[in-house]
Amino acid sequence: MRFNFFLFLMFPLYLFGQQTRSKAPEFALGNFIDDYGITYSINDTLWVQNPTSKYHILKWNLEKQYLVAKNDVANKTDGNKYTRIDYMTFTGMEPWKWGFCLTVYDAPTDSIAEQTAYVDRQNPKKGCNGYPFSRMKKIELKSTTN
Repeated sequence: MRFNFFLFLMFPLYLFGQQTRSKAPEFALGNFIDDYGITYSINDTLWVQNPTSKYHILKWNLEKQYLVAKNDVANKTDGNKYTRIDYMTFTGMEPWKWGFCLTVYDAPTDSIAEQTAYVDRQNPKKGCNGYPFSRMKKIELKSTTN
């Protein structure tokens, strides 16, 4: 059997990449409704804004409170483009526990989306490009089976 030095060098990088895949903060996992009545399902790798918009999450940055995603090809607008979603938690706004801002939703690359940062978390009522952060509260989905 011939030893493949290239694979020997690349295998640890493959493992490292797999082990460091970022995960969502616990509060952002599940099903939500925003203060505009739109529902969402969010997990570590997919952000679904019902009824038809999907964002395939590439990276969560927990320290700086944002994620970068690739827009689904089937999205009605900006398919296959890249999105940065900034988020923040709230206190004293119950039942709204956290909110988000679509900082950019039509970037040509993931790195451009990630570098586009102009939210103002000190002013959540106007800090999302002049608009408020969309506030989120957790909901339970009703079963459709009998």
